[in-house]
Amino acid sequence: MVPGPRAPYDRSGRRPGPAPAAGAAHLLPRLHGMSVPTQPPSPPARPGSRGSGLPAAVLWDMDGTLVDTEPYWVAAEHAIVEEHGGTWSQDYAEQLVGNDLMVSAEFIRAHSPVTLTPLEIIEELLRRVVAQVREHVPWRPGARELLASLRAAGVPCALVTMSWRSLAAAVLEALPEDSFAALVTGDEVEHGKPHPEPYLAAARLLGVEVGDCVALEDSPTGVRSAVDAGVPTLAVPHVVPVPLIRGAVQVPSLRGVGAEDLWDLVGAARSVSRRP
Repeated sequence: MVPGPRAPYDRSGRRPGPAPAAGAAHLLPRLHGMSVPTQPPSPPARPGSRGSGLPAAVLWDMDGTLVDTEPYWVAAEHAIVEEHGGTWSQDYAEQLVGNDLMVSAEFIRAHSPVTLTPLEIIEELLRRVVAQVREHVPWRPGARELLASLRAAGVPCALVTMSWRSLAAAVLEALPEDSFAALVTGDEVEHGKPHPEPYLAAARLLGVEVGDCVALEDSPTGVRSAVDAGVPTLAVPHVVPVPLIRGAVQVPSLRGVGAEDLWDLVGAARSVSRRP
């Protein structure tokens, strides 16, 4: 048997022993005055777990929270009503903010001379708003930056919108492909906001507990939906004021908010959502 190559001598004239196995640094004694940990380092806490400082998921409203499309909707409402010989008011427009589209369509029929069916009204609204979004996506301040921060931190996101899938798709096309892990739209739920179903559906799709998530909303209708689902909610009022609601905390903007800030911001809302 031919002996293998001899280990070289170190600078002290001694032949060193075998090198420690990879990953076994925690077994080494103190060396040259340095303290070596006696236990292997703990893996980083996963989002939503105790001590992680991160929610298990973030559930985003779209219109008014992620994108400032409310002016597009209002313009479409005015155009449709005026084309049928009527007039539309800002007060009527504000009453529709955050609503399920079928509810909005029925409201338009009841408060104008429009004789289209509710489904036809929805199709007309969507056609006009989607066309404007494809020309320009009006992002809300801080929204894309927060999305990027959540993506970097490994926190999954769901888009929970009462807009229909055609409009949500137009918005998602302008974002990195992995920005949202789940999508809940108004044409795919039985009960729209303010019912809790959309947020319950989003948490179910992501496989997380609602109380371990954070919802981002801008309207009273959306905040009520999220809070009633048991999701600690960060309200960012935009077009219409949002009343103070137990289970929700208000901030003026998402500008400067990062993934690591959300848990602290909704601290009071979390304590309410976890009560039996």
